[in-house]
Amino acid sequence: MAIEIKVPQKIAEIFAPPKMRYRVARGGRGSGKSRGFAIMAAIKAAQLAAQGKSGLIVCGREFMNSLADSSMPEIVGAIRAIPGLESRFAIGNEYIRTKDGRISFVFAGMRQNLESLKGKSAVHLLWVDEAQVVSEKAWQLTLPTVRADESEIWVTWNPRFEHDATEQRFWLNPPPEGWIGREINWGDNPFFPGVMDLERRNDLARRPEFYPHIWEGKYMTVQAGAYWTAELAAAEKEGRISECLRDPILPVKCFFDLGGASGKADATAIWSAQFVGDRIFILDYYEAVGQPLSAHADYLRKWGNPELHLPHDGRNISGSSTMSWQTALYDAGFGFVEVHPNLGAGAALTRIYAARNVMGRCIFNGLACKAGLAALAAYHEKRDENRNMGLGPEHDWASHAADAFGLMAVAWLENRGGVKGSYNPPERDLTGGGENDISAY
Repeated sequence: MAIEIKVPQKIAEIFAPPKMRYRVARGGRGSGKSRGFAIMAAIKAAQLAAQGKSGLIVCGREFMNSLADSSMPEIVGAIRAIPGLESRFAIGNEYIRTKDGRISFVFAGMRQNLESLKGKSAVHLLWVDEAQVVSEKAWQLTLPTVRADESEIWVTWNPRFEHDATEQRFWLNPPPEGWIGREINWGDNPFFPGVMDLERRNDLARRPEFYPHIWEGKYMTVQAGAYWTAELAAAEKEGRISECLRDPILPVKCFFDLGGASGKADATAIWSAQFVGDRIFILDYYEAVGQPLSAHADYLRKWGNPELHLPHDGRNISGSSTMSWQTALYDAGFGFVEVHPNLGAGAALTRIYAARNVMGRCIFNGLACKAGLAALAAYHEKRDENRNMGLGPEHDWASHAADAFGLMAVAWLENRGGVKGSYNPPERDLTGGGENDISAY
């Protein structure tokens, strides 16, 4: 019996080719991609059973504490919404399988259940929804489990950052063969409901800085709880993220956050800037992971003999090295290497508030600073939602650029005769309020 389904045109295009290893869709809220893929997963299960095949369809998400967090409600809703399809399935509180028992759905958290997934040999389909947060490690461990003949991998997500593992693996550098994908947003969904359109228009009016990411599938440029949302928005609006040229007379000052030389070490981050009157011209941002000091030195020499500004641990000898960063940079031929003092308790918030004070003076060389600006926009407060309290800055990929930028801000204030009290954090919330975290959309 033929079954009639209705999905957005771009979803239909993804599933038009009969044989594909990878089928992916990315975009914002209201696009219909999750419901469309749920419908196609149910159809796939019915087809596999009709062909006499046995095995599993695995629906994964990075985090899944219970079935309520999984794609199970979406699959059940899709099955029940299509006339003639529900009769082919047995649906319980904790299971979905075809009536003949040949094909079963498994719902798994990729972070918690990797080992159990590795043991499932008859996986015909892996569909990962909300995949923007899936780590590279999870992909590396999970994908080899999908090895049945003509098995497929489906991925749906709302992009967050260019460097995210899912974005890199399935969109920016997709597999060279057997891949089809579409970007799909609310405007591509002819079934977009009116109640969601009201929500969309409210976001456009009340939270325009979040709207492009939530609804149009753009990269996240601001994050709820981010420290410098207003300052970066002002820089964009005032045209201070554009282009600035190096003054050949003034020295270039390079401000560091120090990393290590192993592949698992923190990144080394460097902002290169010139202080020109009451302005800070930010020429470039550099970041590298696991590189030796010689690689950083090669980058620094593009500025001739710049002034190098290190955080307090620049004097420390650590790891397998026999000398500090300061000594090593002197030995590499740099004549000015200053180590700034430890700011003591509350150092991170001191840097945050200093950056907030000087951000309005900054002119960014936009293209050269793109990665650094993305990190500044993402740097945010870690929160304990159970106690509704902040826990200080989140130490993640964005913190290295933020710490180096904060060091520059402190140095600028000190250079202008400021005293610590002029930029010491006030006794108030520095996040600028903030609504619910949007990173899950």
